[in-house]
Amino acid sequence: MAAIAICIGALLLPHALRSQQPHSYVPPEGFVPDKRTATRIAEAILDPIYGADKIEAEGPLDAKLNEAGDVWTVWGHLPKPANKGGVCYVEISEADARILRVTHGR
Repeated sequence: MAAIAICIGALLLPHALRSQQPHSYVPPEGFVPDKRTATRIAEAILDPIYGADKIEAEGPLDAKLNEAGDVWTVWGHLPKPANKGGVCYVEISEADARILRVTHGR
């Protein structure tokens, strides 16, 4: 009888562990569904790294989804009137909003 109880417990344990997993919603369009979301995420990443004033001077940031539809590229524009130097560049996963690359030209 004890052996049967152990077997049943072993069979039910994986189900019990799965049922304790927290619920997590994943949007059908991914966590970064549009240009506005991509640029807002990029700003949140870039401001503490390079400074809000520098990123604002390169604005408005622009964004484009790659042909595969899985990575957003976000970039800034050369500040005027200097029109020299580099701009910020960020790659963001469309599916889960992971930051894949952050850089800034010189």
